[in-house]
Order: sequence, then structure tokens, then C-alpha cells
Amino acid sequence: MVKAIRVHELGGPQVLKWEDVEIGEPKEGEVRVKNKAIGINFIDVYFRKGVYEAPSLPFTPGMEAVGVVTAVGDGLTGRKVGDLVAYAGQPMGSYAEEQILPANKVVPVPPSIDPVIVASVMMKGMTAQFLIRRCFKVEPGHTILVHAAAGGVGSLLCQWGNAVGATVIGTMSSKEKAAQAKEDGCHHIIISTQEDFVTRVNEITSGNGVEVVYDSVGKDTFEGSLACLKLRGYMVSFGQSSGSPDPVPLSALAAKSLFLTRPTLMQYVVTRDELLETAGELFANIASGVLKVRVNHTYPLSEAAKAHEDLEGRKTSGSVVLIP
Repeated sequence: MVKAIRVHELGGPQVLKWEDVEIGEPKEGEVRVKNKAIGINFIDVYFRKGVYEAPSLPFTPGMEAVGVVTAVGDGLTGRKVGDLVAYAGQPMGSYAEEQILPANKVVPVPPSIDPVIVASVMMKGMTAQFLIRRCFKVEPGHTILVHAAAGGVGSLLCQWGNAVGATVIGTMSSKEKAAQAKEDGCHHIIISTQEDFVTRVNEITSGNGVEVVYDSVGKDTFEGSLACLKLRGYMVSFGQSSGSPDPVPLSALAAKSLFLTRPTLMQYVVTRDELLETAGELFANIASGVLKVRVNHTYPLSEAAKAHEDLEGRKTSGSVVLIP
């Protein structure tokens, strides 16, 4: 038996229960991993609340972790006991001391990078990679708008966008978060609780608008984000921390021939090659110092409920990690 966080009913942070679970041995094509560090993401909150539907109840949340391989299923080559590996995405279930994973979903972790850093950044970092490099390819000279610029993904988007040579405009909710966003290469800061971001973007861009908006906030920012785009601009809606956006009529896009996409990481790491390339570029950028990852908060795995409470209460910045 190992300890894990289980959700028996949907709801607030209090539904996260610390329990014994049986995980069994790895089958063909699987590995058993003893987790060293587990990343927390807003998607975990969505599953806990029922915004996204978990396959069944009860379930163990969590979609990224770093750990050591403790057992290998039959017929598997290329993975061995003792390997340090990471994964992000499916299968759900990382809020556990140990878990069984498909071997083709884990990637080797370079020994030069701290496992806690990797656990904090696998999901967010691979998301930033596909958003900046593939979903809309940011080029030198572009102007981009990043909402929640001090958040986990937002911070990485600012750093990556700046490194590529784009002008980065970031929104955030407080002066404290603004200081961090500046450090991350945000050229223009908009404190959304104090000023209207659409007006400010208009001023900053001399009325031209931005090439792309990266919006993880959803309901509160969606319409304004569309208004910030230049002709043929890209609206990349990749989260909804304030709730799901209202339905948008196609005519709202027609005025400026806008593109609208609602991407998820899973559709951008479909093949093993895509996964290794995405993770590889992320690790290279961390190792070279292009990306600075802040793990500002760690909690014991057993206190996942408190971590969720703080995340939703906007008491955290940077990444949050659970330690088994």
C-alpha cells in the first residue's frame, strides 16, 4: 500500500483526502515510479471541482511528477530501475507516493537539473513551449499580450517571448506580481485591478494591437483580449481561472479576420518524438538560464488541500510543488 490523495466527491479543497491505495506492479510497457516531487497545476483544481470531468470517482488528481523508476514491466527496453524520469499530462494520478506510468509517457531528466524544479515546470514549461513555438510561432518584432503574467505558465511565456525577441505586455493583479513579471522580461506591465487592459494595450501599441494574446483567465478577459488583437491576430485561450468564457459569435472574429484556438498540451505531444522534442527544448532552456523557474511554495503531499486553497486564493506566485 502507498499513500495518495483521493477525491470521492467534487467540491472545494476539503474533498482532497489522504488515504492508503493499492497500485500493483507494472504490466508490459509500464514502469512503477516512486515520486520525489509533484507539480500542482490549475487543471488539478478544474478536475477537483468538476469543470473537467475525471474518468471516474474516486480518483487521484495530479498530472506531473518526477521520480525514480522502481520496477519495469515485461519486455521493456530503454528504461531501467534507478532512472530519474518525469511526466506531464495523462494518466492522471501524480498526487501519490508511487504510481504506475506508461513507459512511453516518461522522459529522462538531465542530472544537472533539480528534480523539484523539473516537477514544477514539466506541464507549464511544455505548455509554454508549444504555445510560443508551435500554436502561434512568436517571432522577433512581434508584440504579445500575456494574461496572468506572474502565474506558472505566464512567467515562462514572458521569459520565452522576451528571449525570442518579442515585446511582451503582461497583466497581473498586484504590484508585487508586477515586480516579478518585470524580472521575467515583461516590457510593459498592466495591473488589471487598477487599470483597463484594453485601453493600456491600445496606448502601448499606438492603436495597432498585438499579434497574439495568451489568455488563461477566461471569462473576465476574453472579450477584452479579442479587442486587443491586430488584424488577423491570434487569440489563444488556454485556461479559464475566472470561469469559462461566454459563447462567442463567429461575427466577433470577422471584424478583424481573427484566429481563435483552444489548445491543450495533450494534442501537441501526441507522438513520442513530439514529447521528447518539447521536453528537450524546455530542459535546454532551463539548463542555459533562458528560463528561470521559481518554486516559491512547497507543501507536504498530505497537505494538498492547503496548497489548493492557497492557489485558488491567489496567495501563491510562481510554481507550487508537493513533496511526498
